[in-house]
Amino acid sequence: MAEIRRIGVLTSGGDCAGLNAVIRAVTHRARGAYGWKVLGILDGTMGLMDRPLRYLELDLDMFAGHDILRAGGTFLGTVNKGDPFAFPMPDGTKLDRSLDFVDGFHRMELDALIVVGGDGSMRILKQLCDKGSIGMVGVPKTIDNDVHETEYAVGFSTAVNVVTEALDRLQATAASHHRVMILEVMGRDAGHIAISAGIAGGADIILIPEVPYSMEGIARRIREVQKQGRSHALVVVAEGCRTPDGTVPCVEYAGGEKRYGGIGQYLSDKIAEEIGTETRVTILGHVQRGGIPSMRDRLLASAFGVHAVDLVAQGKFGRMVAWQDRGVVDVSLDAVCIGPRSLNPDGTLVHSARGLGIYVGD
Repeated sequence: MAEIRRIGVLTSGGDCAGLNAVIRAVTHRARGAYGWKVLGILDGTMGLMDRPLRYLELDLDMFAGHDILRAGGTFLGTVNKGDPFAFPMPDGTKLDRSLDFVDGFHRMELDALIVVGGDGSMRILKQLCDKGSIGMVGVPKTIDNDVHETEYAVGFSTAVNVVTEALDRLQATAASHHRVMILEVMGRDAGHIAISAGIAGGADIILIPEVPYSMEGIARRIREVQKQGRSHALVVVAEGCRTPDGTVPCVEYAGGEKRYGGIGQYLSDKIAEEIGTETRVTILGHVQRGGIPSMRDRLLASAFGVHAVDLVAQGKFGRMVAWQDRGVVDVSLDAVCIGPRSLNPDGTLVHSARGLGIYVGD
């Protein structure tokens, strides 16, 4: 293996709390322990594909005040669209620009790349690095917590805290107005946020993509709550949940782009129709991605960043750092890049929720 002198680090996919803490840890370990130069690539893959290249050199002075450790988002910027293998062009066509990425890596004279991303961006970056024979180490981040081979990803803890606080606030107004409050949370393919925050926040109903549900089951649970003398209820639903007939509610944005959204309003209309109860819908959306990182996310990000640099020093590429059995390990990217990790419908959290009387589908 050639001697390591310069490494790059980039954030890819949707932003979340804790990304800056990863970048900080990578810079501290790489410069402080190994004396390497660290280049932060701006806006994910675009920083290597654009000409001129877009990056900045990271040094320890940038992190001296610890402000970045506490900051949400990513100061390097990120992208979650524009597949380099099928990049959308102004004329509507798609072009394979993967070699632009590889060429950018070599023009920057990098020896390795640390990628902070979720399951989708990790898969694309692995394909790009394989094509260019680039040494890559991955760091998992996503509020959805749906990356394989790791118990936790950076950003999940903060997002769950945000949702739990929202439920705490909604409970009081639900009780005051005798309403069913529906909270729609992120979770495109998996219900990790919904189930964790729903249990912690005292929800009566939790709906997740992995478990089918019925309006009869929802109505039955609300009536049970009412018979217990309570005139309000809390419902948490992941945005990726389908309707009982299998429809995926979507919202169309300017330009024709469609994204998950609308399941909360669908449920509100159906509950009002079935039971006659007054309902209100709150959609947290990107609020879950923002804000000051939690203690757990800062700790996880710091441990991940240090271990990722150590893997580069050892020449262990094609690996992703992961959290297992209360410690940091590393796993093969081949085992990670197989799609999103669903919540186990027969696992501890679903079992616990049902043990508390929460309706989690049929």
